[in-house]
Amino acid sequence: MNEKELIFSLQKGDPGAFRHVVNTWQHMVYNTVLSIVQDIQEAEDIAQEVFMQIFQSIGSFRGDAKLSTWIYRIAVSRSLDAVRKRKSKKMLANLKSKFGLSDKEESAIHFCHPGVQAENKERSELLFRAMKKLPENQRIAFVLIKLEGLGYAETAEIMKLTIKSVEALMHRAKENLRKELTSYYYGK
Repeated sequence: MNEKELIFSLQKGDPGAFRHVVNTWQHMVYNTVLSIVQDIQEAEDIAQEVFMQIFQSIGSFRGDAKLSTWIYRIAVSRSLDAVRKRKSKKMLANLKSKFGLSDKEESAIHFCHPGVQAENKERSELLFRAMKKLPENQRIAFVLIKLEGLGYAETAEIMKLTIKSVEALMHRAKENLRKELTSYYYGK
């Protein structure tokens, strides 16, 4: 089944077509979401939400982009919404604690992508921690290109930017990560 036939079947509500989409893109969606939110349970929940949104929104899919690009956009958008929501909750908790309204302290969450081999876990954890400090667009470009292995053209399409803009984001992301990780590798 080619992409046009798949989209047509999805828009008709064919459960087999939807199963095909889930089977084809479940790992890509989960890995993308996990790389952005850096929490396994939250990534599982968001990945399910992504597929629910695909099912609910396929009728409005116009075919301006490839189906995979559209799916990536949904995954990235849902992930960023979750990260923003988490930051908002954390700021509220910090504000409450300053006024003595909260007795619960947040502990730092250590994250290591489950696909990372044991001997690379420490470096991976450092990288993911440093990635959290990147501005949103730099982090998304870095995840899509370096972790998901997408090209600059597809990343530009997903992010709705020019290729030059994505190249600039990647350059700045690498520079920021280099600065952040220099102290670990070379000391201050």
